[in-house]
Amino acid sequence: MTSPVQHSFKFHFTELLRQTLSGIAPVGLDVNIEFARPKQASHGDYSCNLAMQLAKPLRQNPRDIAALLINALSASPYLEKIEIAGAGFINLFLKTSVKQRFPRDVLEGGKKFGHSNTGAGKSIQVEFVSANPTGPLHVGHGRGAAFGASLANVLAANGFSVAREYYINDAGRQMDILALSTWLRYLELNGVAVRFPGNAYQGEYVRDMARLIHKAHAGRYVHKPELLFEGIFPEADTDTEAQLDVLIANARKLLGQDYAYIHNFVLTEQLGDCRNDLMEFGVVFDTWFSEQSLFDSGGVAHAMRLLEQRNYLYRQDGAKWFRSTDFGDEKDRVVQRENGQFTYFASDIAYHLNKFERGFERVIDIWGADHHGYIPRVKSALQALAFDPAKLEIALVQFAVLYRDGQKVPMSTRSGEFVTLRELRQEVGNDAARFFYVLRKSDQHLDFDLDLAKSQSNDNPVYYIQYAHARICSVLEQWGEDIATLTTADMDSLTSPVELSLLQKLIDYPEIVEAAAKELSPHLVAFYLRELAGEFHSYYNATRFLVPEAPLRLARLGLVAAIRQVLTNGLELLGVSAPDKM
Repeated sequence: MTSPVQHSFKFHFTELLRQTLSGIAPVGLDVNIEFARPKQASHGDYSCNLAMQLAKPLRQNPRDIAALLINALSASPYLEKIEIAGAGFINLFLKTSVKQRFPRDVLEGGKKFGHSNTGAGKSIQVEFVSANPTGPLHVGHGRGAAFGASLANVLAANGFSVAREYYINDAGRQMDILALSTWLRYLELNGVAVRFPGNAYQGEYVRDMARLIHKAHAGRYVHKPELLFEGIFPEADTDTEAQLDVLIANARKLLGQDYAYIHNFVLTEQLGDCRNDLMEFGVVFDTWFSEQSLFDSGGVAHAMRLLEQRNYLYRQDGAKWFRSTDFGDEKDRVVQRENGQFTYFASDIAYHLNKFERGFERVIDIWGADHHGYIPRVKSALQALAFDPAKLEIALVQFAVLYRDGQKVPMSTRSGEFVTLRELRQEVGNDAARFFYVLRKSDQHLDFDLDLAKSQSNDNPVYYIQYAHARICSVLEQWGEDIATLTTADMDSLTSPVELSLLQKLIDYPEIVEAAAKELSPHLVAFYLRELAGEFHSYYNATRFLVPEAPLRLARLGLVAAIRQVLTNGLELLGVSAPDKM
């Protein structure tokens, strides 16, 4: 008999209860079967309140219902005893022998320990980062990248077929502003006096792109500035978005077909930089999907045509509107302006239609928290297109605020005053960046402390965890024998409270990975690893491992080798390395 390493114990107990529920619960009754970890060891290893949930719909005493449920759970070979407590709590106690055998299961599972097939191969698309390619990725984008990559890893570990996608916003106004900004800097390099708009892109990377164009083409794209600024009032005190649109229109007119070259050049440069930055960060995408392709392929027109056929579009004041109020949105939304141009919302509708037409069973979008209000209209569009809006899940990511020497660092892409993701990685390292980004639930505010991330102290969680891994490697290196032999070691001597607690911590790992996937919360893995490392360090400081007694020596080495494997597996899910030496 071995423990169910392909699933967690919670999963095993849940399946037993589901079988019983089918015989006693009313048809269609929806209950949430949960097993909590009691705070007191005397209350067992797991506690379940299902009997109290069923009391009202079944019109029975919860303790009587608990007695029925216990009959189902008694079929488990992993339980020492089951108790009914209080108003109807069911407390479960694992056999000590099951806990003691768990290191063997971990070592036999190896890199796959903690993985399961709960996802049953269902296809999930995770779309994340998707930053406008208008400049280098900054530390705010880094949080979405680390969260999305870790979430995709966690989902894959649970048996889902995961597709990682980046949506390239290459058809919008922001790319026009970047093209204009670069061309104006190029004109300056050619000695042309221009007034550079304060609301254009200011960063040094814009000058760098202008230099590349100038080096390759000299003065080929030079035009008279008075024609460029036609329609702009030089006496204006401030730069407005309307003035910027006039400049873009004038640039298009002056450059003609050459405008496409400038536009494509800056897009290619920034997108290439983004790809390289993310790849160096350990974030790899299966698909880079172009927004422009939705227009070129007729995808936007296709989506609008379907909505029109379903009578969800109407014309008013020369524009086309989507009836999103039919689905609970606060107001209807424009999809095509009076000038014939489609809105961002129109391409977003087409993009999400495309996702489901590709056959994904679930779609997870990772958005900045400032897009919260956008959720109802996208879901309403899916519903109008006859797709289940519940299959689209939105995970919101709060902006990360960077602190250096206790001072907040300002970030603004157009002004150029921002710390890039690359600069952050170079300063603190990929490991610290990846881990710190997922140390909080994604929709919670995150203060990124650079000083802490760089410190080699127990207060730095990633250092603390990696140091635990390195310590175990040192112990096993001193032992010097084949790790594989530990899978047959007798673990019965692992009886101290600290050892039993560590064994239970190992048992928790598959449950944590399952919960992280279910709740779209990879930070649960980060929390778990920090706690496991803390318990191990205490064990290490108080325990001798290479003792003369062979059974005890092998049992303790088997335990710490299993801890090392779990640390490795968990760090890998978060995109963090597990060094052998520090």
